Amino acid sequence: MKIEILGTGCSKCKTLEEVTKQAVAKIGGFHEIKKVEDIVEIMNYGVMSTPALVVDGMVKSSGKVLSVDEVIKLIQG
Repeated sequence: MKIEILGTGCSKCKTLEEVTKQAVAKIGGFHEIKKVEDIVEIMNYGVMSTPALVVDGMVKSSGKVLSVDEVIKLIQG
C-alpha cells in the first residue's frame, strides 16, 4: 500500500506525517509512506487545502490533522 502525505512542510503537515507513521506501526504490514512537498504534485491531486492523506492514489482527507485511529480507519477502509 502506498500512502502519501501532501503538504509544503508546515507544522500540521509534519504532524500528519508523524501520526500516519504511528498508525502504520500500529497496524503492521508493509506500507510505503512518502512525503510530497512539490506544489505541482499536490495540485495534480486536486487538493486545495493541506495537509492531505492519499492512499493508493485516492485522496482520503485534506485540510485537517487526523488522529492515529482516523488514519487507521482510512487506511483499512
